[in-house]
Amino acid sequence: MNLEEYFARTGYKGSLEKQDLETLTDIFQHHIRAVPFENLSIHCGEKITLEFEHVYNKIVRRKRGGWCMENNQLLGWVLKRLGYDTSFLGAYVFNPHQNAYATIMTHLLVKVVIDGKAYIVDGGFGVSYQMWQPMELVSGKDQPQAPGVFRFTEKNATWYLEKMRRKQYIPNQNFSNSDLLEKKECRKVYMFNLEPRTVEEFRFQCTYLQTSPDSLFTKKSICTLQTTDGFRALIGWTLTETTYNYKENMDLVEFITLEDEEVEKTLKEKFDVTLDRKLVPINVKGFYTI
Repeated sequence: MNLEEYFARTGYKGSLEKQDLETLTDIFQHHIRAVPFENLSIHCGEKITLEFEHVYNKIVRRKRGGWCMENNQLLGWVLKRLGYDTSFLGAYVFNPHQNAYATIMTHLLVKVVIDGKAYIVDGGFGVSYQMWQPMELVSGKDQPQAPGVFRFTEKNATWYLEKMRRKQYIPNQNFSNSDLLEKKECRKVYMFNLEPRTVEEFRFQCTYLQTSPDSLFTKKSICTLQTTDGFRALIGWTLTETTYNYKENMDLVEFITLEDEEVEKTLKEKFDVTLDRKLVPINVKGFYTI
């Protein structure tokens, strides 16, 4: 396990000497454009484990992706090896269907401190809620990025992340009312505090999310990857490609429904993912929006 192998995986060829925000941003963007956010192991008979060697082999050597506990664990390891001041935090994801935050801490984040300023680095959320740049940990400040405008708000030592999106243009009107489309322009994403966490604290959650019938991840097979101008997502048999700001204050969202025999080929061509076992796609209607 080494940094050279990781950077070959992400295609990053920049500086390894500077521990500054510019370098951090470059490393981070290479990660989210090379490593998918995905839960496909659940739907092809594999078990997701949090042992670092397993995470490293899966993402770096097998060229797979992972969910937050895998992606951000790997990112945290890389940044710490490079000399960044890093720590893990735990977040509670917002459920729009219940209009409430989860009661279980299921989302792993990375906090990085540079020159006395704290930033949140999250390479494990995917779709349009995936930040493209480290976010400064400051309350009430709009932080515009390509995906939209992100903002942290702090109240009583709890931090809340929300995102404002653009309008959406959907050429295929058959999907204009898809439950995958976010209807609200401002969306709560998750909440967290600044108590340092360890990966060990997520072992129960890792098992629960891949086994419980109530888990979003058992109800939907998900693979999503950021691109240079938006992102792609394969949810069950539904392939979407989003182009950010293709017109003034408007995102282009294109939908296609795949046949069973097209899924494996699409994973390889669009996400550079090759599975060792056969995927059984699933997309039970739920609260997941892109």
